Amino acid sequence: MTPLVQAFFDPATSTVSYIVSDPISLQAAIVDPVLDFDPKAARISTASADKLLAQIADQGLALTYVLETHAHADHLSAAELIRERTGAKIVIGAHITQVQKTFGPLFDADDVHADGRAFDHLIDEGQTLPLGELNISVLHTPGHTPACVTYRIGDAAFVGDTLFMPDYGTARADFPGGDAAVLYRSIRKILALPPETRIFVGHDYQPAGRDPQWETTVAAEREGNVHVRDSVGEAEFVAMREARDATLAAPTLILPSLQVNIRAGALPPPEPSGRVFLRLPVNAI
Repeated sequence: MTPLVQAFFDPATSTVSYIVSDPISLQAAIVDPVLDFDPKAARISTASADKLLAQIADQGLALTYVLETHAHADHLSAAELIRERTGAKIVIGAHITQVQKTFGPLFDADDVHADGRAFDHLIDEGQTLPLGELNISVLHTPGHTPACVTYRIGDAAFVGDTLFMPDYGTARADFPGGDAAVLYRSIRKILALPPETRIFVGHDYQPAGRDPQWETTVAAEREGNVHVRDSVGEAEFVAMREARDATLAAPTLILPSLQVNIRAGALPPPEPSGRVFLRLPVNAI
């Protein structure tokens, strides 16, 4: 079956969030929502999430899940905000516990329990969740992070940061727990899906200044992805990916993002003053 997919591009972080819905039952899920954050003023706003929720209300959709493809390092998640407003359940890959074990101590985050309890559903390969007349099935696709998953809903696959549009390539693999060889194998798993499968990417960085794009197909990726088309083997990919990653700076929002996203999009608990602080561990990454 074919779900309805609506995309929302955030130019501040080049993130693409999605509303995916069953056209029969009107059950819906949000994929990778953004909580807006101005790092210069340390100010949060909910404009991006408000837009998603307004669209859901306008179309009479029943929001069931917030699907996180991984713990993002480039934007704060609005998952907790959406859960508070709607009761939707937050879903993430079961290996989020590994990410929490890595980054909880970095921020001295004593409230973070490395068992995934901040999320409602920890899901692994082979598991499914119902979405009206559709099913959400999961592929474990690590390499960018240990906890990355791809959600398959009907003929659509939401790949997060594992793959980008064919003219941009693939995710970096140099974060803690990342691995270029593992990433290659995960990509091959995605590209083994039926060629007509619609792929929806988690970011678009607009190479050559083109307009944002976010939908492609397995066939288009296999034929034309600049990093991993069918003619590229694992050794060639790993050499390219590791050399490229060595030139990349850390994402601007990596430290604010990770300490929020390992909490399922919740801010750290307030201090005795009532203020909330995001921590910046110096010389720690």
